[in-house]
Amino acid sequence: MDYQWYDFMGNVGVIMILTTYCLLQFGKIDSQSIIYSLLNMLGALFVLISLCFEFNFSAFIIELFWFLISVAGALRFFRAKVAIRNPS
Repeated sequence: MDYQWYDFMGNVGVIMILTTYCLLQFGKIDSQSIIYSLLNMLGALFVLISLCFEFNFSAFIIELFWFLISVAGALRFFRAKVAIRNPS
């Protein structure tokens, strides 16, 4: 097995996702915080990039949805911030 830069990137992504989940479970991070969404988003993106070189359909599907859900969480966070600043 030849360890490539995209393997490293995928491993970093997995570590980011697992660390974020661990922080959530131990009450060190709030699931509504932007950092939670951003860490998950970036971790999933790193895994998706690695999958472009060594494709696995099942892993691609889970990481794609992990990424999209994290994007939705980040957008929700920013919309809430805008709503607080500009109440209607």
